[in-house]
Parts: sequence; structure tokens; C-alpha cells
Amino acid sequence: MDRIFDTNAPSRRSLLMGAGAGLAGLAAAACSRKPEPAPVPEGITATTIRDAEELAGITYTDAERAQMVADLESRLGALKQLREVDKPNSLAPATVFDPRLPGVDYGLTDTSSVSVMPYVSAAMPGEEDVAFASLTQLRTWLSAGAISSRELTELYLKRIETFGPKLECFVTVMAGRARREADAMDAERAAGKVRGPLHGIPYGLKDLFDAEGAPTTWGAAPYKTRASEGDSAIVRKLAEAGAILLGKTTCGALAYGDVWFGGVTRNPFDIREGSSGSSAGSASATAAGLCAFSIGTETLGSLVSPAMRCGVTALRPTFGRVSRAGGMALCWSLDKCGPIARSVEDCALVLDAINGFDPADAGSIAAGFTYDFRTPITGLRLGIDPAWLEAATQTERNAIDVAKGLGAKPVPFTLPDLPSDPLSLQLTAEAAAAFEDLTLSGRDDELTWQDPEAWPNSFRGARFISAVDLIQVDRLRRLWMQAMQTAFADVDVVIGPSFSSGMLTPTNYTGHPCLAMRCGFDTTKPRTLFDSEANPDAPTARTPVAISLWAPLFREGPMLAFGRALEQALGVATERPPLQAG
Repeated sequence: MDRIFDTNAPSRRSLLMGAGAGLAGLAAAACSRKPEPAPVPEGITATTIRDAEELAGITYTDAERAQMVADLESRLGALKQLREVDKPNSLAPATVFDPRLPGVDYGLTDTSSVSVMPYVSAAMPGEEDVAFASLTQLRTWLSAGAISSRELTELYLKRIETFGPKLECFVTVMAGRARREADAMDAERAAGKVRGPLHGIPYGLKDLFDAEGAPTTWGAAPYKTRASEGDSAIVRKLAEAGAILLGKTTCGALAYGDVWFGGVTRNPFDIREGSSGSSAGSASATAAGLCAFSIGTETLGSLVSPAMRCGVTALRPTFGRVSRAGGMALCWSLDKCGPIARSVEDCALVLDAINGFDPADAGSIAAGFTYDFRTPITGLRLGIDPAWLEAATQTERNAIDVAKGLGAKPVPFTLPDLPSDPLSLQLTAEAAAAFEDLTLSGRDDELTWQDPEAWPNSFRGARFISAVDLIQVDRLRRLWMQAMQTAFADVDVVIGPSFSSGMLTPTNYTGHPCLAMRCGFDTTKPRTLFDSEANPDAPTARTPVAISLWAPLFREGPMLAFGRALEQALGVATERPPLQAG
């Protein structure tokens, strides 16, 4: 994942920093509380307005400034009233994002159907083989009585105890709840009741979601003791499917990065570096065989990025497919929830369990999900932009070559010629609104990560994004939605580098689905969150590389079918990290 990017292609650093710190320099210059500001005249004056104009990139005349004073003074009173209104994190804005364009038929139905490749049961393997087994394998062994849900749960709890502290990937282990749920699923199976393919299978939950019996810390020191408000929607969905909750996986504070209040979550393939973020613990735990699958979220890269670093498979569903009710809101118009697993079909099975409309989520959309491993690859249109190959690594180019040889029809795909950098202002503004109290109270100082690109600085700078500019960003987003509808019209699946393709930002803002999957390995030195070398003199390690697939809205099925075929052809998905106990 060490990359030399084309100068016109966005780097991973620029993408993540653009979202988290789009106004970092502005905030440092204009919003820092240290040192103490010089005394200013009481009230707003024409001079106040003139000094603020540079922050907005505009210029007024003296007469215009004088005319504005009274109006701006009265506006402060309205802002004071607004800030006194209690606005919990769960309170969504009245304006709700919908990725669907008017007049477009997306073929949505209530029908859901998932068919995965059968697994022919072999002799029961050793513990480590069980720990790294696919969901289909685990399902087969559980059905045959070769292992019980309680035994499988104990196996994972033991691995969490052994490797969890080294990887810093679990913030709360819910052993008591896990054992109770496992025993209940074993009893149901013995009585002839099987809820589905996830019955009796343990998973990890990103600590942005509430679950009864454990705090939900959001990875941030100010919320370390925040109590869960019952089970979130996704926990209830997985419980209905028979899955067993092992505990809460770590996440970067307030869904950014891999630094949380207790440390830095580690990459199992090279524990000298972080696992990237913010679904850091979910990716690390799944890659290390500490759970069968996990749940993560993405606002702008938080599924894709740790999947790349840790070598797992992550599915970012179409915006609105999976309920976020009971989870932390970072950006209401961008937040998405999806599975992290060790194979493509595992992601399909989990998505089937968590997919569905939920009136408790303002952004929820009713859309059936269909996947069939028998989907013919030869009938699919595979979109490729040749320009991306220039910025890709050799490992990524090899994966694209393999993909082109699977029998799908290669067709040209071109990213729309629109700017994507301004889109990050929407994330910055919504996130600052979601955590306004931290900024206004000064409690943002409690967050562990305090660099210029971290949330505290970005939240302060966001106060200077004008409402007019934010609406113009939203209009640009509509242009992107229209342009991407045209771009995806003649393709079923698009393949390319996850970051240097430039697809990460626009597809998140348009709500398109993405599958990030392991495609090979590179030799790297320990890296920072933004992929620069943390220690150029350190020995190298063999670390995973991922490729990304994208699909039209609500068309995850064909994308996953192609991903499964590519996964088999590449033959690199099952290699395990070199973890050692102690």
C-alpha cells in the first residue's frame, strides 16, 4: 500500500485529510484558543466584518459593511437560542439525503434471496483453522454437530484474550452475553429451529453501536462511560439471524483514524503500524481470526481503508440499505454501515441479515437484496479506466489484469469531470454540528488525537464554512449524482485502485456501493495513517493490498458475484497474519 501517486490523482492522505481537516489551516489561524485572543471591541463592527471577509473569500465595501452590522448583531441572538436547544446525536436533520434521482427506475423490490457456493464438509480441522474458517464452513460444521456454538464462542473468546491486547482491537469483551446467546442458539438448534446461515456464529461490533450490557464509547475519551440505550437496530437484526455478539471492537475517536482513547489499533500483518480507520478494531479482529465477521461503518473510507491495511473484505452497501438507528451519527447524509469478513460471500450473507427498511432511520430505504454465486460472469460489463493503471501499484495492476481475464466484457469507464474536493466541506460541517458541544464547551481537548488534521481542529474551523457555500456544495453533490448515473449506465461492475482512482470520495457522496477485497501483498515498512513511512530505517514486512469494485446503486449482487470469481482467481484471500502469542 506504499504508493507513488500521479500528481493529478488524489492520495489517501489528501482524501482522508480533506474530509477530516478541510479547514485545518483556517482553524489553526482563526480558531485556536491558545494563546488568549487580544481584546476586541464589544459587539460587531464594520471592522469585524472586514477582518472576517478573508475567511469567506469575499470583499465588501465600507458602506456595505456598515449596512450589515445591525442584521449580524440580531443574528447572534438567534444563534444563541439555537445553541440552547437540546440536540442529541440521534436527532437527524430535517433535510434527508436520498441517493435516488427523480425519474430513474432502480428496479427495487421487496424480494431478497442469497445463494452461496455450498461447502463440502471435511474432517473437523484444528482450532486455528476453525478460527479462520468462512461462514459457510462454520455453518456446515455447526449443522453437522461437529462443533457447538458455545464451543465456537469459547474458541474466539480465547483468541481475543490471547491476541486482543496486542492488537488493541476490542474495547469491551461481552463474554457473559456471548455465552448466554451461544447456549440459546445451541438449544434452538437441538430443538430443530435454525434461524439461517448466521445461526450460532460469533461476531464483533464496531463501538459506535449500542448493545445492552456494555458502554458505547465512540472511541473517544469524553464518552468513555456513555451507557448504551438498549440494542441498536443492527444488533437486533443480527440477533434475529442467530449471530452471537462477542463484544465491541475499537474505532478511531468519533469515527476517524485508528487512535482511540485506549491506544492505537494494530494491523495483524505488521503490528508496528496502525490498522487504519475508523473501523479499525473490526478489520483487525476479523483479519486475526478473533471473530467470524464484524460490523463496521463508512462515512468516507472507514470500511475501505482498514480493509486495505488489514487484508480483509469489506462491503460498503448502497446508502440507505442498512439501518444506522442506535449508532453514532458523524454525518447523517453520508454514514453507512456494512460487513467486514474474510471472503466475498461472507459479506453477502451478512448483508442479507442486516439489510432492510427501518423507520427509525431517517435515511433508510426499502430495497431487496439478491445474490447468487451462479451469476454468469461472461454476461457482466466490466468498467475500467486505463488512466487509473498509471497511478496503480504493480499488485493492483496484476489484479486488474486477472479481472479482465475472467470473461466479463471490458467497457470504458470515465470518472465525471467535476471537482470532488469541495464535497468534503459537507462532511466537515455535519460532523462539527453533530459534536458542537465538544467545541463550544472546550471538551474537544479531551480527545487523544490533537494534530492539525484531527477532529478538534476541523470542528473549530467548520464554524467558518458559510451556509451559502454549504448549499452550493450540496448542489455540486447533485451534479455528481446525475453525472455518476450516466457514468454507471453502461457498466455492471467497475474495478480500480481504491484511492488513486479518485472514486472513493464521489461514490461515498453519491451513495454507490463498494467492495474492497484483498488482491495480493507488497513489501512495506511501518506506515502512518496516511501511508507515509513511519520509520524509514525499520525492517520491511509482507502486508496485504486491496483492490476495489464499484457498482450502480442497489446492484450489489452482480458486484459480489464478480468479486467471488476474482477472489478465487487471485487465490490470496486465505493467507493468515503471522501472529504469535505472548
